[in-house]
Amino acid sequence: MYSPGGLPTRSSPVPRPMKRHHSVRQIAHRVHDSFTSRLCKLICAIFLTLVLAVGLISFILWLSLRPHRPRFHIHGFGVVGLGQGTDITQIQFNATARNANHNIGVYYDSMDGSVFYKDQSIGLKPLLFPFYQGPKNTTDVEDTITVTTLKENSQRWTEIMNERNMARVVVFRLEIVSIIRFQISKWHSRPHRMHANCEVSVGPDGVILPISIDKRCPVYFT
Repeated sequence: MYSPGGLPTRSSPVPRPMKRHHSVRQIAHRVHDSFTSRLCKLICAIFLTLVLAVGLISFILWLSLRPHRPRFHIHGFGVVGLGQGTDITQIQFNATARNANHNIGVYYDSMDGSVFYKDQSIGLKPLLFPFYQGPKNTTDVEDTITVTTLKENSQRWTEIMNERNMARVVVFRLEIVSIIRFQISKWHSRPHRMHANCEVSVGPDGVILPISIDKRCPVYFT
């Protein structure tokens, strides 16, 4: 390098980067922050794992202990007087109520039965006294209901006879009603008003048709 006067000059030394020296306090602070972050992540992972495990166990228990509604089936149904074209005086039926639960019992209050034609009641009767039904158990519900509203030449009787003669099929509905409670060990559920609706088709002779034999009845609560 030359000066403006033409004389050589010494080049200025290039400054070297200064080395950063971390204090012991700074290093300890960074280590502490790293340890705290890892500890928080570990605690969050353990907490989420516990929540997931508890949720999964609760879901499995809910599936295994969830009570199923009783299952009703209609097996027999006969309308006395329909085949002869005279007064319809009685309706005889045979049904079953099954508790399909494995570990849950069912308490029934008194059970009542009603027969309907076109949503009009034509007869009703108490069927069973209060009883307990154990798990995987079936109870017969069989009785005879007296009919007093279908006298010969009455409006409903005429409608039924016209349906019998023209369609050769008459549809009735048997409704079974009871207040039930589920029992799991010593725990009892709140009462439920249960309705089992059995739609039954009978032929001109008043006897249940094969299409309705062993038919499952829809059950709902109110």
